Amino acid sequence: MDGAVSLLDECPAAQSAAALNDMTAAPPGAAVAVTALFPSDGDRQRVDDWLTDALVAAHAKVRTGPVNPVQNRGDILAGLAGFDFEHARNLDEVLAWTIDRMVDGVVHVNHPRYFGLFNPAPTFPAQCADRVAACFNPQLATATTSPFAVELEAHVVRALARRAGLPPQSAGHFTAGGSEANYTAVICALTHADPGFAQQGARVFRGAPVFYVSAESHLAWVKIAHQAGIGRDAVRLVRTDGTGRMDPGLLDQMITADLAAGHVPVMIAATAGTTGGGMIDPLGACGDVARRHGLWYHVDAAWGGAVLVSDRLRGLLAGIEAADSVTIDAHKWLATTMGCGMFLTAHQPVLASSFQAVMSCMPSNEPSRDPYVTTAQWSRRFLGLRLFLGLAAAGWDGYARHVERAIAVAADIRHRLVAQGWTCVNESPMAVLCVVPPDGAPEPRAIARTVVESGVAWISAADFEGRSVIRACVTHGESSAQDVGLLVGALQAAIAA
Repeated sequence: MDGAVSLLDECPAAQSAAALNDMTAAPPGAAVAVTALFPSDGDRQRVDDWLTDALVAAHAKVRTGPVNPVQNRGDILAGLAGFDFEHARNLDEVLAWTIDRMVDGVVHVNHPRYFGLFNPAPTFPAQCADRVAACFNPQLATATTSPFAVELEAHVVRALARRAGLPPQSAGHFTAGGSEANYTAVICALTHADPGFAQQGARVFRGAPVFYVSAESHLAWVKIAHQAGIGRDAVRLVRTDGTGRMDPGLLDQMITADLAAGHVPVMIAATAGTTGGGMIDPLGACGDVARRHGLWYHVDAAWGGAVLVSDRLRGLLAGIEAADSVTIDAHKWLATTMGCGMFLTAHQPVLASSFQAVMSCMPSNEPSRDPYVTTAQWSRRFLGLRLFLGLAAAGWDGYARHVERAIAVAADIRHRLVAQGWTCVNESPMAVLCVVPPDGAPEPRAIARTVVESGVAWISAADFEGRSVIRACVTHGESSAQDVGLLVGALQAAIAA
């Protein structure tokens, strides 16, 4: 009818139905594109089986190849330029291309001769956890929508809190990493110092809020202070005692001076396993200073907290039981996949008041159960399964052997290097070595560069107590005596070059 308005023009629902009919009758090419995102069960099984075999083969190739990447940035960019996303590619082809590029294009932390930073070869149970979590893709914002996942994570958090000696009412959550966990500690400390911080921010304080960390600590703290709105100047770096540990006497003096100057101290953060030297601040003495001044006491045990799994070694962290909060990164020495941090606290009400929020669309709002009201995140991945499966499969004893073995391997590296005239300058009881070569050798950064470029092993250079050192950390659960021999050989070759 000329001039008539059709029902489709007037009814959005009818328009949507018509659009859906058009989509289901789309040309074959478009249908293939949709199927690529949501393939049939048979195709999923086929690709999944192929992927498992391909990853096993890639793992074997990595173990026998160089530790460092062989592709440069130009190679990588040239390969990516072929993907303009205008035309669909076969998933099998893209997966194969991606795996090949991963073999050639990253530093291999899963290589047994990676003796670098705190990035480990992940346990197989943790890898399985990622596949399970990806398949179900639960949203851990609330216990209402993901009751099993939320309770599993809380169970693991309580188990670690007990190992640390924290009180029975302790709580916490998994985080994307140590920086988020330490950020949580700062927010809790500020809220604890004055509950008005939750509404008014730093304006509530009579002076500038400040907190104290070791000069050898991980300096993500300065970014955290910036994020928290108190500014990077709020971070007070406390000099060490000459051994890489925070000096508690100087700490006490700095707090007293800040109080006299009108500043507002809110937190002391001791480190259990410094990044550079693997040193443990005097946890008991730092806790005493915190209690004397009424400050929140946090222990950043992102790496060193792993020794809590060992009955033989957990005494190294004596004093951690007095902490108000603790950071532990499961993706470091506990060897889960990245990123998997934890925040533990003895003060669940402070945690809840720090992150409380209400939205009518959320199905529940329980500070004792719903992670979105007790964490910095809202949408959250199911991270805790990675550590749960490892603990369930190996138990505390199995994990203890993993940690204790790393320390034994580090001791072997030290023994062999000292026998060759090297000097170990840190006295860490854990699995980090800071060594300097014999007199007349190239400087440590040049040595590290030579070793890395050889592809035989991966180590780093660092500064420890103002001295340039070679830093070697045992991160792989299967590094062997042969791997140690190859590392030492590469270091010896580097100083002879």
